[in-house]
Amino acid sequence: MTKNQPFFTHDRANDIFMPTPVSNGPWDPSSLHGRVVIGLLAHVIEQRHGSDDFVPARLTVDMFRLPNITTPIEVRSRQIRDGLRIRVVEAEFFSGGTSMARASCQLLRKTENAPGNVWSPPNWDAPKPADIPKPTDVRLGMNGKWTTRPIVGHMGSPGPRRLWMSEVRELVEGIPMSPFVHVATGADFASPFANAGDQGLGYINSDVTLYLHRLPVTPWIGFEVVNHHATDGVAIGECWLYDEQGPIGTSTVAALAQRKPMAKLPPP
Repeated sequence: MTKNQPFFTHDRANDIFMPTPVSNGPWDPSSLHGRVVIGLLAHVIEQRHGSDDFVPARLTVDMFRLPNITTPIEVRSRQIRDGLRIRVVEAEFFSGGTSMARASCQLLRKTENAPGNVWSPPNWDAPKPADIPKPTDVRLGMNGKWTTRPIVGHMGSPGPRRLWMSEVRELVEGIPMSPFVHVATGADFASPFANAGDQGLGYINSDVTLYLHRLPVTPWIGFEVVNHHATDGVAIGECWLYDEQGPIGTSTVAALAQRKPMAKLPPP
């Protein structure tokens, strides 16, 4: 069990999750952070429908309401397809009985790679987290929601942006984060990292789609901004994801322009 407060406690008798104070988000301190909504949906999908011979290759989470931080949460799930090679699961996030978010997850059975050589982008040349001095700014990681090792650039800076991120809390009290839940909880970071500009963060994401060709095998997840475009107040952002052994997948978000941008960005 970690020394830091988890994001949720779990009433197992009633299968209800209760947010803790550290699960709040940056836009409204009385609402949940998107990262914990995504993480909890991934946790429930994996607990109820996952297995070692399947990879959660795609997780899409639509977030259409802001859950209140003081309201109990229920996650309902159902298996849409359980084939020999493809499994599809849906899950829905209810806060106080109201639907706030929903997820679709496609799990693919592990097998051998197809024969032949296929071009892939080269692995990034980033230093390992252990080779980067630990930051002294206590505000980093939204005051301890996670920890980072900045590589190049920062939130809203022009040019390349790269960093390592690692979790410092359990998502659900008493349950260590699995590799899938670890990367799913962090995936929401693609939105501010890719969409923040020189006048702050003017977009709030309405979804996250996480693609994985393998699960991370080290505790640090690398984020590299590779895309941002916006038209008529609708933006997309994308980060390539890595662990310390190489590429693992991508995190892509859709976002809407906010009437009141977040001018003072919390350090990542």
